Amino acid sequence: MAANHQPRILMCPPDYYGIEYEINPWMNRERQADHELAIEQWEGLVAILSGLGVEISLLTPVQGLPDLVFTANAAMIYGRRAIMAHFRHHQRRGEEPLCAAWFRKHGYAVEQLPEGRFFEGAGDALFCGETLIAGYRIRSDVRSQQMIGELIGREVIPLELIDDHYYHLDTCFCPLAAGEAIWFPGAFDDYGRRALAELIPTLIPVAAEEAQSFACNAVVVGRNVVTTTGCPQLHRDLKSRGYTPHETALSEFIKAGGSAKCLTLRLDGEEAAAWKTT
Repeated sequence: MAANHQPRILMCPPDYYGIEYEINPWMNRERQADHELAIEQWEGLVAILSGLGVEISLLTPVQGLPDLVFTANAAMIYGRRAIMAHFRHHQRRGEEPLCAAWFRKHGYAVEQLPEGRFFEGAGDALFCGETLIAGYRIRSDVRSQQMIGELIGREVIPLELIDDHYYHLDTCFCPLAAGEAIWFPGAFDDYGRRALAELIPTLIPVAAEEAQSFACNAVVVGRNVVTTTGCPQLHRDLKSRGYTPHETALSEFIKAGGSAKCLTLRLDGEEAAAWKTT
């Protein structure tokens, strides 16, 4: 990581987290999260990130918005611009004005796509080097992703997600550095697999059983990669490439279809992104 650069991440305490509705295949109101355990697991993730030198900023949790805890979906951050999410499912739309207010308060230029365009923030938009990889169909739509590219003046590669279990790009793809990423090939169609293989020289495949444990939903801090538990093969592969993997139990959030990456939003860009802010 660059000298004197402290990574900054936005998180939201899980005070009101729970399975209150079902908007993806992981969610089942009859399989409720253990609230106390969820708090313990969230605090465990915070402890690891803080130990890696991350500055954690916090959103205030709000009753009735259980998925506010998944801050990755709030926006895509590009320099000091926050391009806001507009959620496909009405259950999450109450998060939008709260997140926009937080970004305005903290000095970000808040931008929104036209009405009727669905976009779910850094859940579906991830830089790998200079290129924005964008997931679409299940949550974000393809035109929204093209608009994002036009807004920031950057190349965007829209990829269709074909398995509802991997409804956001960050559930099946994780950039590590320019030219290197973790991925689950089964989440993409033939075109997507070819496009990623052509664009990214080093793709580390994740086995289906580890992908189902949300191995790809990782937080990258320099050469450190933070995942949930249950990803032993991925951790071996990361170590062989010079990364330091860290694991922490996040089972209660996986019940809602999210893990380490979903619980975090990088506020400062990432080493993997290497974007121009001028």
